[in-house]
Amino acid sequence: MGRIEAKFADLKRRGRRALIPFVTAGDPDLPTTELLLAELARAGADLIEVGVPFSDPVADGPVIQRASERALRNGVTLSALLGCVAGSRHRLEIPIVLFSYFNPLLQFGLERLASEARTAGVDGILVTDLIPEEASDWEKILQANAIDPIFLVAPTTSDARLKQITGRTRGFIYAISRTGVTGAREEMTGAAEALVRRVRDCTDLPVAVGFGVTTAKHVRDVWRYADAAVVGSAIVQEIERCGSNDQVVRRVGELVRRLLRTEDDGA
Repeated sequence: MGRIEAKFADLKRRGRRALIPFVTAGDPDLPTTELLLAELARAGADLIEVGVPFSDPVADGPVIQRASERALRNGVTLSALLGCVAGSRHRLEIPIVLFSYFNPLLQFGLERLASEARTAGVDGILVTDLIPEEASDWEKILQANAIDPIFLVAPTTSDARLKQITGRTRGFIYAISRTGVTGAREEMTGAAEALVRRVRDCTDLPVAVGFGVTTAKHVRDVWRYADAAVVGSAIVQEIERCGSNDQVVRRVGELVRRLLRTEDDGA
């Protein structure tokens, strides 16, 4: 049993839902990313998504686009990112999922990537722009290295494609709360809940909901019907506010603890 499956099984036994924070590797720099991964785990994260910086992140809104730009200006490479994950592994036991576009992975070399990611301690890889029809070789490479291939589903995904995608995914299903790009929102729509119901008709895999999950209230709302809430832009925006400020790790940890509060604090 891999770390992702084991984590969700443990959460289910304890009647809990997961919080999955997202950070872009190398924003504001890789040493800080390594510290952030450890702090996210201490603050109560159940899994962590680590974004691979990319020059054309078309699925992301301006906040995460700017984070990728900052990381690329810092010279962050995929090799350096994997070194960062490896450096963090001895300090945290929770699963780590890479969130990427296909181009940087392809340029790196898929078999090399899977092998080095496994050695670094990566548990799953989600490729935003790789469709299942073109992913057979990729899935085989990942599974040969005990890494879960994770796919996205959206409110516009047809029932036929839901069955296809859920049959190819391992670890968990990532359900997009709405069409469009990533980004903080004031209100969540009802589309995510309807999508999760449709996904549950196709698979027993856990379902995580992301895109627009911003506040503690949003997290609790997602937890009513899904197994995990993914928070990305709100965390990346906090990092951006701090810049290279030495308070960034503390402030991000405080944000995650606020997101996990069970009482409505007006967040």
